[in-house]
Amino acid sequence: MESQVHPTPVTAQTDAEKTAFTILVMISVCHLLNDMMQTLLSAIYPLLQTNYGLSFAQIGMITLTFQGTASVLQPVVGFYIDRNPKPYSLAMGMGLTLSGLVLFSQAGSYPVLLLAAALVGTGSSVFHPESSRVARMASGGRHGLAQSLFQVGGNGGSAIGPLLAALIVLRHGQASLAWFSLAALLAMYLLIKVGHWYKKHGLTRLQSRASATAVQTLPRGKLALTLAVLLALMFSKFFYLASMSSYYIFYLMDKFQLPVRSAQLHLFVFFGAVAVGTFSGGPLGDRFGRKVVIWGSILGVLPFTLALPYANLFWTGVLSVPIGVILASAFPAIVVYAQELLPARVGTVAGMSFGFAFGMGGIGAAVLGHLADLTSLAFVYSLCSFLPAIGLLAIFLPNLETESRRRMRPA
Repeated sequence: MESQVHPTPVTAQTDAEKTAFTILVMISVCHLLNDMMQTLLSAIYPLLQTNYGLSFAQIGMITLTFQGTASVLQPVVGFYIDRNPKPYSLAMGMGLTLSGLVLFSQAGSYPVLLLAAALVGTGSSVFHPESSRVARMASGGRHGLAQSLFQVGGNGGSAIGPLLAALIVLRHGQASLAWFSLAALLAMYLLIKVGHWYKKHGLTRLQSRASATAVQTLPRGKLALTLAVLLALMFSKFFYLASMSSYYIFYLMDKFQLPVRSAQLHLFVFFGAVAVGTFSGGPLGDRFGRKVVIWGSILGVLPFTLALPYANLFWTGVLSVPIGVILASAFPAIVVYAQELLPARVGTVAGMSFGFAFGMGGIGAAVLGHLADLTSLAFVYSLCSFLPAIGLLAIFLPNLETESRRRMRPA
């Protein structure tokens, strides 16, 4: 009799875990497709510069429009979905990205490019906070792993974007961007299926985990200081990443006289390293603590960034790999750390985190582009090499895991 009772709950638990893992894979694939389309746009900046006669400052404004729109709207979306969950909003947001991509392919003027960038940014403002929330719903309590799986999809897409730009868009022209609308349609199909799961299972999972999690209690002043430190660390990370994502191609072309396609392959290698770092950051945070990963990733990259402006072509390529790996490992840990700091505001925290990331990336691209016009890209990279020193501020972060280790980490 006993042998007939036990197998049923075990099977049910296995099925539930399998379903959650499937959702994590689907949301990661959609993140890959979403960020592939976004990075594809920045990878064709040399083509846009030729077609429209753009300055570095105008290129920076395209990035600022896209990332600024996403930055402003993401916290608003995150705040709203905490109170009014919308299971199918992810597919709707991807539809906006699709519209922006098609408009980019047909743009006849610089203002239309800015409008297309704003549409893509609006789509991202819906996708990132809500999909991060879904990843937490499906995490099974392994929040760092889930956040890394979600984010590594985006980094994988960021790595593929420049490669596809070199192989397809540069060969067939700006209009070929419309071909990638098929990727947006695939993502919309997958996100509708995620919406079905979200509606049926996701909210119950999130509510049950929230009720099982004791709210962290920090004095208001210490909470404000902690959030300020996290913002400062993200500033250093994303300002530096803005220099790489928007101007690394131009830097390689200017300093080493590389052709566009070779420079894009170097950018592909860098984004691949970022993907590896993102995938490792969450599980390492689950195992060793978020603060340890945050401290090591932001400050630990400093020796490599300081060496980069003085390296030859070979060592520039080599140094870009540890820079990407180490620096990228911080963000999954920062997002989960902030969600543990404010466990009742998962969507709001995700929206603020991704919104601030996009905002710093956009402002960084615009500021650094203007600075490059006034000075040189070599000067920009020398200046940015000191940004990771801001990682010293991590010493002020409280050890949240010390108080909740049994609850927050899997056995």
